[in-house]
Amino acid sequence: MRSSKTKFQLVVLAFILSLAGATFAQDNSAVPPLTPDPTVITRVVPVGQKLKVGGIVVKRDADTFTLRGPDGIETVVALTDKTTVKTVRKGLFRRDRPSGVSYILRGLRLEAEGTGNGEGQLAADKVRFDEEDLRTAQALDARVEPVETLAVSTRALAEDNQVRIAEAEQNAQRLAGQVEELGAVAASAGDAAKRAQVSADHAQADADTANGRINGLDDYEVVQSLTVHFRPGSAVLSLAAKDEIDEAAARVKAENLKGWIVEVVGYADSTGNTERNRSLSERRAEAVINYLVTKYDLPLRRLVQPFGYGSLNPVASNETGQGRSLNRRVEIKVMVNKGASSQASLK
Repeated sequence: MRSSKTKFQLVVLAFILSLAGATFAQDNSAVPPLTPDPTVITRVVPVGQKLKVGGIVVKRDADTFTLRGPDGIETVVALTDKTTVKTVRKGLFRRDRPSGVSYILRGLRLEAEGTGNGEGQLAADKVRFDEEDLRTAQALDARVEPVETLAVSTRALAEDNQVRIAEAEQNAQRLAGQVEELGAVAASAGDAAKRAQVSADHAQADADTANGRINGLDDYEVVQSLTVHFRPGSAVLSLAAKDEIDEAAARVKAENLKGWIVEVVGYADSTGNTERNRSLSERRAEAVINYLVTKYDLPLRRLVQPFGYGSLNPVASNETGQGRSLNRRVEIKVMVNKGASSQASLK
C-alpha cells in the first residue's frame, strides 16, 4: 500500500470498479467504525434479591466491575467495605488466600455472590477466583499497553485504506477515457485490491479485538505520579520514601478529587533469578499499599493492579550500580475518572 507501484494499481482498480458496478463496488462503510455492541444485555438485579453469578470481568471501575457470563449477559457488581475476596488455591494442603478487591482485573474469571442494591447492581458479599485465572489476568494486563498501541496503528491502517480507495475512485472517473488501454493492468490491480481489502478487514478486526480488551483505560487520566526506591534485596520502605509518599498524599488531598483510584506497581533490578525478583517486586508494592492503608485509611476498593513486574521494564541499565538502584522501585499513580467532577477529597 505504501509503494508507488501499489498506489498506481489502486488507481487503476478504482477506475475499473467505477465501470463494473456492483461486481467490484466499494464504499466507505467497508470497514465499520469502533462502536459499542448494542446487543449486549445488562442484568438488573432487584433490590434485596440474592444472586450468584460467574463469568469474566470485562470492565473495572473504582467501586464496581462488570461481569460477562457464558450467556453473554453482563452484571454490574458493586464493591463495598464488607466485600470479601479470596483466591481459591488447588491442592489438599493449600488454603484459600484472602486477596482484597484490588486483585479484580479485566480478563479475570471469577464468581460473585451478593444481593441487589437500589441501582440494579449486585452488591457483592463474596468474590472468588482461581489462582491460575488470577495469574492469567495479571499477565494479560501487563501486555495491555502494547496491545493498545497495536489497536491504534491497525485502526489507522484501516482508515488509511478507506481514504486511499475513495481517492482512487475519484481519479477513476477522470480516467474513464483510458479504460481500454488499462484493461490488462486492471486484472492485476483487481487482485491487488482484493488483497488490500483483506488486509484492511484483518486490521479492523485486530483493532476491534484490542479495543474490547482495553476499553477501561481511556476512562482514566493520571493526575499524580510518584516513584519510591528500595535498598538491594529489601521490601522495607525507608524514611525518605515515606516522606515522599506523605508529600504526594498531601498534594492529592488538596485537589479534592472524585472518582479516583490508585495504581501501585513494583519492580526489581536484574540481580537474582526471575522468580525471586518477581516475588520481591510484589512485596515492595504490598509495602506501599500497607503504608497507604494503615496511615491514610485508604479503602482497598480504591486500589487497582497491585502487581510486581520483577526485573521487567527497567528505567535504567542494570550494568551499573546507579542504574540498578533506579530499577529497585515502586511506581504509584493516582488516576481520576474523566467523567467525574472533582468534588470529593482524598480520605
